[in-house]
Amino acid sequence: MNRLAQAAVMFLLGAALLHAGTTDLYLRYVKAGLQPLLLASGAVLIVTALATAWYDRRATKAPATAATAATAATALVAEAAKTPAPTATAGTPEEASAAEAAHGHGHAHVHREPRISWLLVLPLLALILVAPPALGSYSATRTGTALQQPLAYSPLPATGPLRLSVVDYAGRAVYDHGRTLTGRRIQLTGFVALDRDGTPYLVRMALNCCAADAQPVKVGLTGHIPPVLQPDTWLRITGTYTPRRVKDPVNNGPIPFIEVIAAEPVPVPHDPYDETWNT
Repeated sequence: MNRLAQAAVMFLLGAALLHAGTTDLYLRYVKAGLQPLLLASGAVLIVTALATAWYDRRATKAPATAATAATAATALVAEAAKTPAPTATAGTPEEASAAEAAHGHGHAHVHREPRISWLLVLPLLALILVAPPALGSYSATRTGTALQQPLAYSPLPATGPLRLSVVDYAGRAVYDHGRTLTGRRIQLTGFVALDRDGTPYLVRMALNCCAADAQPVKVGLTGHIPPVLQPDTWLRITGTYTPRRVKDPVNNGPIPFIEVIAAEPVPVPHDPYDETWNT
């Protein structure tokens, strides 16, 4: 891999990062707050690629210019001495020196990286050609709930249904014992996951930084549950608080329940991950 190839790979990677950062694609990899850093990284890669290509082009032209000048000097020396142009085996010391200079400058040193560097193209192709879905029920059922005790609870509206995140509801139900939820109609949105024994959960994957550290927060469903539930189906649940809770079979973490009144399918949201626990 020579410098021009390196520049091409960096340019394409930078362009792919800018594309991801200016669309919703980046939300499948990192949290929304990292968008400015992602865009800056893409811009830096593109500028670096252009600078690398310019430097390589300049370095390639310099030896050619030096070789041309050396050849001209050799011809002038030969003409002044009224002798034929020097060959590889004859000539005065001045001519030999000029010829050696021409020979040395006529071959530019090309810096190359090992061929394994081409493997850097694989993540680039994956970013361009493959748009992976957000983590879903497969990860949720194999990872214990990551519910954390909130530092504080934001005030809730006095009237109307409470539109809460899964993380907010679970935190209030477990650690506040539902004091702000009792007697209120609540709406939650998440995807369906089925435990090994068939227990349905409404889940949202919570992020610290990126999808690699995403962990599920689960809320069990009871009451008027739809008769057929498909894993990874996104639902908007309307229900009420119930003190029922169980231990997650994976890590023994607490899983609260909600008494379902109604459930309706909804499209996958703009941002499928939940970041409310670290904001």
